[in-house]
Amino acid sequence: MTGTAQEWHLVARPVGRPAEQDFRLVERALPSPGDNQALVRNTFLSMDPYMRALMGAGSGIPSYQLGRPMTGGAVGEVVESRVPGLAPGDLVLSDLGWRTAAVADARCFTRLQRVEGVPDSAFLGVLGMPGLSAYVGLVEIAGLREGETVFVSGAAGAVGSLAGQIARLRGAKAVIGSAGSEAKVKYLTGELGFTTAFNYKNGRLHEQLAQAAPAGIEVYFDNVGGDHLEAAIDALNSHGRAALCGAISGYNLTDPPSGPRNLIELVKKRLTLRGFEVGDHAALQSHFVHEMSNWLVDGRIIFRETVEDGIGSAVNAFLGLMDGRNTGKMVVRI
Repeated sequence: MTGTAQEWHLVARPVGRPAEQDFRLVERALPSPGDNQALVRNTFLSMDPYMRALMGAGSGIPSYQLGRPMTGGAVGEVVESRVPGLAPGDLVLSDLGWRTAAVADARCFTRLQRVEGVPDSAFLGVLGMPGLSAYVGLVEIAGLREGETVFVSGAAGAVGSLAGQIARLRGAKAVIGSAGSEAKVKYLTGELGFTTAFNYKNGRLHEQLAQAAPAGIEVYFDNVGGDHLEAAIDALNSHGRAALCGAISGYNLTDPPSGPRNLIELVKKRLTLRGFEVGDHAALQSHFVHEMSNWLVDGRIIFRETVEDGIGSAVNAFLGLMDGRNTGKMVVRI
């Protein structure tokens, strides 16, 4: 035997907002790696909004199994390997999160090349799925062009904070963001270079967006859905485009959402709203990493992480993410 690992299991399907009793921390023995397998000790775990959908049933996507370890992005170091080309000390990315360690087949791990001056956790954020989501949404889905005005909802989160900066670097005339606190608004405009931002809790969303973009918007990057999407549809100019990345406002709802109620505007203004899954765009990964790495080295992209320590804090970190307590990427350091 190789030792033990601690891992979080889902033990009940959440109704509405998940509760701590829906999860259980379990310790189990790890086997020694077999042929073409490796033992990896995780150093950082990713907390992401999509995980809430996996906790439900009948969502149209494979759900977490009750009484089994949950999955999610993780960065770790190889401890023992029977995989050609993978040696102890190598940094790897996997989907074997929510646990301290795992033994798995080679196909489960992607060897990573560290970037000087960038923490390993960045492969779960700015250099990982959130960064690629921001890039794909703006470049491939919305087809952002120079001189356009962009609105990003959930702009202080892992994806939104990068989407706004990428829009600026790719020539947007103005970048507008919404966030849930005054501190986050100041972060967007003071550190990340957003043209303007507003606290959506401080008034009617439609009016705040109209004031921030009196001439309308051409592109909307949606992380929130619901009333944010409805307001963006009103603000989009003719032939505007929206990249639908997430809808966190509805993940804990027990009743159907109330809107958007203005979908006729899609017809009247010839709008394009397109949802996407980042996994469908793996072909852009190498180009994205090259461009993002250059931006990071040059200091043109800034990122922030909210870090919780210890495997025991994982559920609290996830609930904090759902409650908007994070700025930037939420990670758990093991």
